[in-house]
Amino acid sequence: MKKIIMFILFVGTLNWVSSQDKKNYANPIIAGFYPDPSICRVGSDYYLVNSTFSYFPGITVFHSGDLVNWKLIGYVLDNPKQFNLDKQGVSRGIFAPTIRYNKGFFYVTSTLVDIGGNFVATAKDPAGPWSNPVWLGQINGIDPSLFFDDDGKAYIVYNSIPPDNKPLYEGHRTIRMYEFDADSLKVIGKEKMLVNGGTDITKKPVWIEAPHIFKKDGQYYLIDAEGGTADNHSEVVFKSGNVDGPYIPYEKNPILTQRQLDPTREHPITSTGHADFVETDSGDWWGVFLGCRPYPPVEKEYYNTGRETFLAPVKWENGWPIITTDNEEVQYHYRLPLPPSVDPGAVPHGGNFQTRDDFNSDTLNNEWMFLRTPHEKWYDLDRRPGFLTMRLRPESCSGTMNPSFLGHRQQHLEGYASTAIDFTPNSENEKAGLAIFQNEKHFYFLCKSLNGNKQVVELYTSIDGDHLSDQIQLISSQELANDQVKNELALKIESHGNMYSFFYSVTPDRWTLLKDSVDASFLSTQIAGGFVGCVYALYATSLGAPSSNDALFDWFEYRGDDKVHR
Repeated sequence: MKKIIMFILFVGTLNWVSSQDKKNYANPIIAGFYPDPSICRVGSDYYLVNSTFSYFPGITVFHSGDLVNWKLIGYVLDNPKQFNLDKQGVSRGIFAPTIRYNKGFFYVTSTLVDIGGNFVATAKDPAGPWSNPVWLGQINGIDPSLFFDDDGKAYIVYNSIPPDNKPLYEGHRTIRMYEFDADSLKVIGKEKMLVNGGTDITKKPVWIEAPHIFKKDGQYYLIDAEGGTADNHSEVVFKSGNVDGPYIPYEKNPILTQRQLDPTREHPITSTGHADFVETDSGDWWGVFLGCRPYPPVEKEYYNTGRETFLAPVKWENGWPIITTDNEEVQYHYRLPLPPSVDPGAVPHGGNFQTRDDFNSDTLNNEWMFLRTPHEKWYDLDRRPGFLTMRLRPESCSGTMNPSFLGHRQQHLEGYASTAIDFTPNSENEKAGLAIFQNEKHFYFLCKSLNGNKQVVELYTSIDGDHLSDQIQLISSQELANDQVKNELALKIESHGNMYSFFYSVTPDRWTLLKDSVDASFLSTQIAGGFVGCVYALYATSLGAPSSNDALFDWFEYRGDDKVHR
């Protein structure tokens, strides 16, 4: 069987700060749009899951032996019949999964918003197969999380509505709990409210969510996110002698936040929260949590890499867990938690790295993601060996269905994605190439197409419009000479923090600039909104018109080179 060639050209095979400093690791440990991390340990193995929203497959499952170097081993929802994301906005779909292990089984709980609600799925092997979702209709809320007590009982906690569904202020929520039957996968007994509003309801705390319960030294700890997922985000903790409370908030909450820091500081990490804790077999505690990395001007809070997964040590002080205090900054570099351990075949996810896919396998690499649920196989790897063939279809990434689109997350502020394409357009509506995409109304598309009867390289930006053809606007174009159209066309998008640059090539390693200094903030979360980050996408469309044409992609290459990791 042929293998996909995925390789690392620099920084070695481990997520270290440098080859000279092998005592530290680099944050984020999973870079790019990998938000809402949850973690569990089984023996010496660690497993981590993330939200995937309206991308397919749903819920990434990572494995690590050292908490730093992570391999994507599968997805919880990898069958199109399990969940249908048609007509869902990019930032809807799968919210806030939690992974737990008990008596030979892994459990993942999550919320499929706007469609099915809360569910649980199980597996004996976290790489899969996972069961179909079992829906938890009695739970009115989001962010469900299981806790298995040492007396054999299990509980599920979640974010829910205010008492009597009468909010006292905008963002007023509660944390509630049911007992859970792990055999029947059903909630049992009566619902109990554990937290009303947040750490101090007199101060009108907002969006208490992402609850997790764990037990240490006979005490039950409830950790939650508070303050919303933007720059006021934080993590808080409560403690009780009983699993169902009452839970007393830590008087020095929050135990993790960066909201009080100078927004103009160098290389800031912001919006930290939504944490989950894990204890190593040596008794050390570590927290995974989401954070964001703005690019200059940092006070604008523009970031395109989305909410990423960070790792930091948890300190215990007077019976309370703490990640940051006062004006302490989350660090890009901490000491290694464990001796390095990495799968030689793993694609890197932290630090600076370069990867390449030459499409030399008979299956698609699991790092690629679809925009919403694919209902037909519009791609193949067999028609021309060593190429990815994508069928041009009427669906567009401006719409809310599944276009011919395969995404790879933007994982660095500085870097590029590039590809080579063999494609002959038959009409002006046929376009294929490389996009940088945040949502349906915020993307750039670098492509090959026709202008009249001439083949051209075009760069489009998304705009509002009533029809698919009206939802993109041409911002740059270059006609290809007759002797150039027979060659593969290489396309490249470079990221430089607050701008993108777009290139093409008809001769190997000789790039021609098409458009420089294109505004990257247009794709930032601050402007585009939502909960996702940008993705580079191999993309082919006929913009609402029927087509029998195909585009063949020869390779895809990604490189990230952020200054803090050099």
